Amino acid sequence: MEAVLRLFVPDAYVPSIYAVNAEALVRKGLLGVVTDLDNTLVAWNEPEAPDKLVHWLDDLRDRGLKVCIVSNNKEVRVRPFAEQLNIPAVHEAGKPRMRAFMKALEITGTHPRQTAMIGDQLFTDIAGGNRMGMYTILVVPISDKEWVGTRVMRLFERRVLRFIAPSLHRISEGEHRG
Repeated sequence: MEAVLRLFVPDAYVPSIYAVNAEALVRKGLLGVVTDLDNTLVAWNEPEAPDKLVHWLDDLRDRGLKVCIVSNNKEVRVRPFAEQLNIPAVHEAGKPRMRAFMKALEITGTHPRQTAMIGDQLFTDIAGGNRMGMYTILVVPISDKEWVGTRVMRLFERRVLRFIAPSLHRISEGEHRG
């Protein structure tokens, strides 16, 4: 059981993407960032990117990090959002399946060990990133407003979070799993 739970333990747990420092990622040797969209970058189905997000993404790119959005949402949602930011994206990803993560790595031209996966869900973003061997960062969801299927999964996610909470506490103090 413990081995299965490790699949859901992120390398870092932060309050929002804005706590993810581009320079720190570069110091870790990372070259790419794969990020979820809804409730990670913006609230669920929010069509516009706030200036703060644009500046954060610019900082990543200015430091040489390649960025790609990977979302389980539909093309009609993902493509216009990604285009306004001039970022490549994979829609209807089917996370945590590996196919979309591999496509994102191909787009960024990075190896899994050189890439961070940032997302708000343990069962899709973190599990998928961990399966790939990526550096995983869990963020607190931006909003309670979500697709109904996600709301159901959050019930199970909360149970898992209780089991892995001691690991998350250590991570928040700067320790990382090895």
